Amino acid sequence: MAGSNSYDVIVIGGGHNGLVNAAYLARAGKKVLVLERRHVLGGAACTEEIVPGFKFSVCSYVVSLLRPEIIRDLDLPRHGLEILPLDGTFTPMPNGDYLWRVNDHGKTHREIARHSRVDAEAYDEFGKAMQAMCRFVKPILSMVPPDPTTLNPRELMKLLFIGRRFQGMSSYDKYNQVQLMTMSAIDFLDQWFETDVLKATMSASGIIGTFLGVRSPGTAYVLLHHYMGEIDGAFRAWGFARGGTGAISNAIADAAREAGVEIRTQSGISQIIVKNGKAKGVVLSNGDEIHAHVISSSVDPRMTFTKFIEAQHLPGDFLEEVNRYKFRGSSGKVNMALDGLPNFKCMPGPGAHLRGAMSISPSVEYMERAYDDAKYGHFSKRPYIDMVIPSLTDPSVAPPGKHVMSCFVQYAPYKLAPGLNWDDQKEAFGNTVVDTISEYAPNLKDIIIEKQVVTPLDLEREWGLSEGNIFQGELSLEQLFFLRPVPGWAQYRTPIKNLYMCGSATHPGGGIMGANGRLAALEILKDVKGAA
Repeated sequence: MAGSNSYDVIVIGGGHNGLVNAAYLARAGKKVLVLERRHVLGGAACTEEIVPGFKFSVCSYVVSLLRPEIIRDLDLPRHGLEILPLDGTFTPMPNGDYLWRVNDHGKTHREIARHSRVDAEAYDEFGKAMQAMCRFVKPILSMVPPDPTTLNPRELMKLLFIGRRFQGMSSYDKYNQVQLMTMSAIDFLDQWFETDVLKATMSASGIIGTFLGVRSPGTAYVLLHHYMGEIDGAFRAWGFARGGTGAISNAIADAAREAGVEIRTQSGISQIIVKNGKAKGVVLSNGDEIHAHVISSSVDPRMTFTKFIEAQHLPGDFLEEVNRYKFRGSSGKVNMALDGLPNFKCMPGPGAHLRGAMSISPSVEYMERAYDDAKYGHFSKRPYIDMVIPSLTDPSVAPPGKHVMSCFVQYAPYKLAPGLNWDDQKEAFGNTVVDTISEYAPNLKDIIIEKQVVTPLDLEREWGLSEGNIFQGELSLEQLFFLRPVPGWAQYRTPIKNLYMCGSATHPGGGIMGANGRLAALEILKDVKGAA
């Protein structure tokens, strides 16, 4: 039924969600074309050799939420996916001490007890409580959000299912769940712990990808979102993909091609063709037209609805909601090619502490002050930094004896104060990151071969992430579940018939999950079957 220039489905964007979407559609017998603007696949989950011999996971750098059902359905290990565990979080402190939590329960208990015996006991309880929360939320990640305004029995059943699950929780877990949904990360952690550095480091998960501080309400839920990392079914497991984050996208692309998907890189689009309220195809940047019965967009709502579609094709109130949708990118990346390993004053020499995440989050006040700078349009003078050295676990990403260090940095606000712009601030931002780490690891400046600085503006220009938001929109409460991206349009459909959304701007949000792409594919197949 589909000619050479006509397909059943065109997927816009070759990020991991677009590729998952395409793979599921092709496995159901559809003729699918994926169009990616850049020269490499993966969107923000890409690996690039920026310095000869050094492979950088340029944007997204760890994996935790990749859904087990996707790994299974697409048989990703057979296509080369291998996840190497990332063990622990090491936080150096200005006074020469440190906090080092690892996956080994006994060791972590002893380490926390060194700071506070009370917290060591509470840590076990906290872990159990969070697992109960995760158990409640987890099935929601694999379901299409219900529409709470409808009287459709199927939608009401979904709401009933969530309600029953909530009823089934102990009253203690119910209180925790409500608090998680409303409190700030720090207020929530304050109920459990007394050690400042422990609370600061744990609260960091609550602000990632949001323009909020650790004391802002709603950040406790983001904490949970990041707590759900699952590798091989183990809660709280984070890891690296061998070969960098791009290896995940490449494994999904491989599975998609095997199912018959055609993938074209360096094929940006300039327009989605709409006729009589229906999506009919796309116009490429070079002017070529390609037609399809269904268009599935894995790029964010601003790009999809304001750049690729003329306003007259969309309802005014819908466009207003799209324009209200908050991106507010708040983070940057600094990737370094190193000649050796950083030497931390508080734990000199190489060692297992360098194999996990290293977190510059010495105190709650430090974290909140980093946010104060951002509120007034400046990057943090002393930022929160999450560092990993993937070359220690996966030597394939750097030449022998050399290393790659990836630093996720917050805050780097997309909107700078009047008179400032990112092109001028980029170098100063990179230097601030190096200076901050050097306070704890003084040898850093001597071992940098080259560094790559990625600002929120770079994320927007190069990766098409509006305002540089790594999750295609903040993970704040008013933008989750049946409100993501726009109330009434959370089920992957759009006001234009045959046009769907399948990126991180849809439920269940950001991170390398793939759930968005999979759920959108299942909805598309349902509609196509219903129309046939």
